Amino acid sequence: MKLYATSIPQTLPSWATVISNNAGLMEIEINDKDPGFHSIIEELSTEIQPGVIGVKAGDLCQRLSIEMIDTSEEN
Repeated sequence: MKLYATSIPQTLPSWATVISNNAGLMEIEINDKDPGFHSIIEELSTEIQPGVIGVKAGDLCQRLSIEMIDTSEEN
């Protein structure tokens, strides 16, 4: 799983790695097999819509102090 961010904390969890940093846009790869990542996912899981349990990307980024880029925004 990858996230794109404009800012990240000084220290990331062991399951998150900065892959690239070009012109202030950072690509972060998440090791979704890491037990530490799974514990956060379990903690943040909510019912997104009736019958669907998941984690909102915004909630995960807020927890990690990452400012995520919304690629769906039109410029």
